[in-house]
Amino acid sequence: MHRIGLALSLLSAMPAAHAVEYPVTAREEVVDEYQGPGGKTIEVTDPYRWLEADVRESDRVAAWVAQQQAVTEAYLGALPEREAFEKRLTELWNYERRSAPSRFGKPGMSPDRYVYTKNDGLQNQSVLYITDSADAEGRVLIDPNQWSEDGTVALAGTSASYDGKLLAYQRSEAGSDWRVIRVMDVETGKELDDELRWVKFGGVQWAPDGKGFYYSRYPEPEEGAAYQASALNRKLCYHKLGDPQEKDVVIYENPEHPDWSSGLWVSEDGEWLVVVESRGTDHQNRLYVRRADAEGGAWTPLVQDFDNEFNPIASEGSRLYLVTDHNAPQRRVVSFDLQRASDVVFRDTLVEVVPESAATLESASLVGDVVFTRYLEDVAAVVKRYSLRGEPLGRVELPGVGSVYGFGGWQDATETFYTYTSYDAPPTTYRYDIPSGESELLFQPDVGVDFSKFTVRREFYTSKDGTRIPIFLTHRKDLELDGTNPTLLYAYGGFTISMTPGYSASRMAWVEKGGVLAVANLRGGGEYGEPWHEAGKLKNKQNVFDDFIARPDLFGAALPAVGVMDMLRFHTFTAGQFWRDEYGSADDPEMVEYLRGYSPYHNVKPGVAYPATLVTTADTDDRVVPMHSFKFAAALQHAQQSKGAGDKPLLIRIESRAGHGAGTPTKKLIEQAADLWAFLWEHVGPKSGS
Repeated sequence: MHRIGLALSLLSAMPAAHAVEYPVTAREEVVDEYQGPGGKTIEVTDPYRWLEADVRESDRVAAWVAQQQAVTEAYLGALPEREAFEKRLTELWNYERRSAPSRFGKPGMSPDRYVYTKNDGLQNQSVLYITDSADAEGRVLIDPNQWSEDGTVALAGTSASYDGKLLAYQRSEAGSDWRVIRVMDVETGKELDDELRWVKFGGVQWAPDGKGFYYSRYPEPEEGAAYQASALNRKLCYHKLGDPQEKDVVIYENPEHPDWSSGLWVSEDGEWLVVVESRGTDHQNRLYVRRADAEGGAWTPLVQDFDNEFNPIASEGSRLYLVTDHNAPQRRVVSFDLQRASDVVFRDTLVEVVPESAATLESASLVGDVVFTRYLEDVAAVVKRYSLRGEPLGRVELPGVGSVYGFGGWQDATETFYTYTSYDAPPTTYRYDIPSGESELLFQPDVGVDFSKFTVRREFYTSKDGTRIPIFLTHRKDLELDGTNPTLLYAYGGFTISMTPGYSASRMAWVEKGGVLAVANLRGGGEYGEPWHEAGKLKNKQNVFDDFIARPDLFGAALPAVGVMDMLRFHTFTAGQFWRDEYGSADDPEMVEYLRGYSPYHNVKPGVAYPATLVTTADTDDRVVPMHSFKFAAALQHAQQSKGAGDKPLLIRIESRAGHGAGTPTKKLIEQAADLWAFLWEHVGPKSGS
């Protein structure tokens, strides 16, 4: 039997425990009343409510964070493997890596140029390059490393005008979901005066004439509430270059449902605008359409319910192409004539282009008059090609069992690009010639790892109710699998997010050391389509835990990372209100008791001997606000004061000036991984090292 180091790790031999003296966390008398089924009143105590305050606004919380971090740093700094892990991680991260290139501007309207990002190895942020050839380095267009000394200001998105003369780009500071949009003259590098704020969860889409673009924004938050207030009242806007933001035209909003979210899809010819409106994180959505030149015109509804997903991917003239799960749980590609726009006839007049298959359709794109479809077959990527009439054109041959991203581009392009990766294959970029159907290697990084010494295999295991669950195992070939190896078990299980194979420099340090990496594909994800997701959401959430924790007695350590720990109050902060699709909320009497039944914060029990735990969060995470981790860690430490609770370390690592993960500087990523692996090795590693 493997003992697991949850993220999760497995215990093989436990070194001597380190006594930890925790800071005293004040407990206050706070009791909430919730309405349960049949009008039943449910009282719930919340002694650490005060830890919900924003660290930027509360000196009291800031002091608590500093005290906890001091204890954690002292413990981690004394671990015998900490220095060795950081040294090796620095070596593993120090390799040149590039994104796949993308066409800069529309063919026929702009010069033949491409953009891509490159990191020399240890740069905190990747640099944006522009080049005349997809296989040439070109010149630096934007270097985010110049924006801050600590590398915490990141390039969060880019969009080129059709003529390739202007670039709209987004900046994010300290990992925040908030973005600032700026515009650059590509030839001179000069920034225009345009600056758009209070932007999050959306990109920029240019109008073909280059005089302006579409984007989404939220109202300016009240003072002190920018990083905690719920994301409400989203608006879709058009910005005319040169105008101040207050003059931007609101083209769509829904004040009757401020908690809903909307995005805009613009046809490639700029003729059609389609609003995609959702209630939360579920893919099912409403659709509205109008012509782009109908300024101030009414939107024609295509779909006015949330029964299905309808995701626009392309159009030819008035024919719109979409990915949908309508009559297809594994998704298919359909088309619709926008000239017949009406919600009465929409579903009845859909034309099937690519039928549903047994595999899960992850995404589709239309490039060079070819429909590229990306599927998951038992969590491995498969890419197929179809004509616009739905005729099969064959597969794109991939190097192995892994993941693939890309296949974007303009509809009249003759080429597209994609990136392939797996647990034993670093991200490698290919150019795909559409007429010939041939792939050409563009860039393969040299990561300094001999992958012939490692093995990756896909296996399946049976969950509590008999469901077959995929799991990928990665380890050294010379490792004797005798049940004593430290094993890191990782999974997600929610929001239709699929855990597909991919190379990680950080995890390679764990595997090189002699650890086993196990990544399970739990229900709640998207690996097997919407039925797999439905089986792990709302009152089926217990399936996710059953899929993951078959033998809790094996866990020797836990790494709860940026988690949602308070299931009764998550929906009152920032993006949390969108997650009600996935979890339900305590506002629903039918969900209160179920949510409290598995809420991590509310189920910490005095006297329980919890395994060694290192909670990780960031003080400026405004996606899953850090109060979740703060309150959970405080509850764990308090519970250990009771008799029989053991003395394993229950610590919290709080990163400064970082968010939920995106845009985190390379230096911080290395330091965090060194802390995590050293902590796990101390508690689940062999007595005498590797």
